Amino acid sequence: MNQLILHNISDLHQFFGLGRPNHPLVTVLDFSQAGEWTHEKLHISTDFYSMIMKSESKNQLKYGRKQVDFQDGSLICVAPHQVMEVDHEEDAASNMRGWGLFFHPDFIRSSILVEKMKQYTFFSYEMTEALHLSEKEKRILSDVIQEIHKELQENIDDHSQHILAAQVELFLNYCARFYSRQMITRRQSHQPILARVEKLLQAYFDTNAAGNQPLPTVKFLADQVHLSPGYLSDLLKKETGKNAQEVIHIAVIEAAKNRLVNSSKSVSEIAYLLGFEYPQYFTRLFKQKTGHTPVEYRRSYLS
Repeated sequence: MNQLILHNISDLHQFFGLGRPNHPLVTVLDFSQAGEWTHEKLHISTDFYSMIMKSESKNQLKYGRKQVDFQDGSLICVAPHQVMEVDHEEDAASNMRGWGLFFHPDFIRSSILVEKMKQYTFFSYEMTEALHLSEKEKRILSDVIQEIHKELQENIDDHSQHILAAQVELFLNYCARFYSRQMITRRQSHQPILARVEKLLQAYFDTNAAGNQPLPTVKFLADQVHLSPGYLSDLLKKETGKNAQEVIHIAVIEAAKNRLVNSSKSVSEIAYLLGFEYPQYFTRLFKQKTGHTPVEYRRSYLS
């Protein structure tokens, strides 16, 4: 397996056999114009953000050992340094269709967009959690891409950075909207996941009677339901109003209340049994979530 790291937009253009980019930090590619590479399989990582809509291609993408089902009109969003596995079949390049928006972190570093990037949590999703777009949504994104492409054909001037950053932000905002729509339309299929998460947390604390397990993590839950931590957290936020970490904290507090009321163990012992390494953290979290210390909560039931 060949390994390839694309450090900048120029490397990307060179990889696809295209000319020099019009802008050093952002580009829009039409994959039908791309050349053909010779390696059958590649592990590719980049130092920039990639947003790829690809269809009608024999190239298979994998991320985290999972193959991406690239339905016509699905979009993947890849953060810097994530690794993609590209499995290239003969004559695949001639069949490639679609487009990609690519921008380096330096492109947004001097704009307000740099502070907003953490809001676009879809960059932390697995590629198998691609955004599946309706025809209307595809047209909307394609229109924005065309505007970005037009701006990139202009000579760089004092206004270029602001205009391009605003256009990229608009594209990202549409993606966030469409992901929210996707989670709503798939609500019925999400119900078993929510039930599974609840059962996992209940079983976790029921079986940790000896205190030999740490607190459950978002990654633990995500692995159990076969989702990325980011996607699971956003799904839970959409369905319950709480992100994955908050859901874990609620389960921890409920388990703690049961032990405080129904056992004579000390607060420190209960903290260790729940998986806390330091009892002080347990006390602080309990008070933050209930308004009372564990001792105060226990006393309220004894009085």
